[in-house]
Amino acid sequence: MSSFKAILISRDADKNQSVAVTEVKDENLMEGDVTVAVEATTVNYKDGLAITGKSPVVRHWPMIPGVDLAGTVLESGHKDFSAGDSVILNGFGVGETHWGAYAEKARVSGDWLIKRPDGISAKQAMAIGTAGYTAMLCVMALESHDITPDRGPIAVTGANGGVGSVAISILSKLGYDVIAFTGRMNEAEFLKSLGASEVLDRSELSQEGRPLGKERWAGAVDAVGSFTLANILAQTKYGGAVAACGLAQGFDLPTTVMPFILRGVSLLGVDSVMAPLSVRKEAWSRLETDLDMGKLEKLTTEIGFDDLISSAHDIIDGKIRGRVVAVI
Repeated sequence: MSSFKAILISRDADKNQSVAVTEVKDENLMEGDVTVAVEATTVNYKDGLAITGKSPVVRHWPMIPGVDLAGTVLESGHKDFSAGDSVILNGFGVGETHWGAYAEKARVSGDWLIKRPDGISAKQAMAIGTAGYTAMLCVMALESHDITPDRGPIAVTGANGGVGSVAISILSKLGYDVIAFTGRMNEAEFLKSLGASEVLDRSELSQEGRPLGKERWAGAVDAVGSFTLANILAQTKYGGAVAACGLAQGFDLPTTVMPFILRGVSLLGVDSVMAPLSVRKEAWSRLETDLDMGKLEKLTTEIGFDDLISSAHDIIDGKIRGRVVAVI
C-alpha cells in the first residue's frame, strides 16, 4: 500500500492543535474524481493562520493545509481532465474543509481545477498563487468600474505582501501610477522596482481618521481592512472605486456612508475562494500576459517542503516579502 509525505494539522480532545510532517496512506485521501501529483505550492496568509491556529481557518480535522497547488494529473474520472494534464487549484475550501496542497498528492474535484496556461510554469503559477490571482481579480474589478490609468493613481495597501506586490507589478505594467503603502519602509526601493511610483508608511492609514479626507487616488487595492480600508475610502476621488480582498488589520470597517453618498465611491468586494471557473480562467489568462514574469521572479523566494511550517509562522509575523514557492 503506497503512502505519501504530508503536513497534517491535528487537534486533541481538548482542542489543542498540533502540526507535524507525516506519512499518509493513499487510501485515506478524501473524495474526489482527480488525483494530482503536487509539484509546487505556496504560503498564503490563510495558510499561516491555519498552521499557527491564529484564526479558525481549519474546519475539518485532521487537515492537510495548503490552499494552492500546481501539479500533474495522475488519475482522472472527470471529463475535462486526463492523466498528464498540468493543472492549477486555488481555493474552493481546499486546506480548510478538504485536504490541501501541503502533500505530495491531492485528490480533489475536477470542478475545482483549471488547466495551467502554457506560458506559466508550475513554479510561476505558485509564485502567483491565490494572492497573485486575487490581485488580478482586484485589477479586473477596478477595470469593470472604468478605473483607467488616466483617471489617477491607484493606492495599494499591504504592499509587501503577496496580493500587494503582485498588484503593483500588474498595475504598473498596465500603465497605472501606483502609490504603495507598507509598514516596512526599508523595502521602499524594492517596491519601486516592482513599479510603485511612490511608497508611503502605512501608519498614516492605520489609525482612526476623518470620515472624508482629501481626494488622493482614483482607486485602490486593499488587503488590510479595518481603519486602513476606512481611510482609503475616505480619500478616494469622486466616482472612484476600491477593491477589497483582505483583513490583515481586521475584519471591521469603521467608516461612514459619506464616501459613498457624497463622492459616489464604490466598494468592490473581491472573493477568490469560490469565484466561478469562467472568472478564474479569465484571471489566469490575464496573468499570462499582464504580469511581468521578471518582476514575479524578483518578488519570489523558493523554499523546500520542510520549510513550509516555519514559513507559515513567518507570514503571520510579517517577515515575508512578496511570494514564497515550495517545490514538493
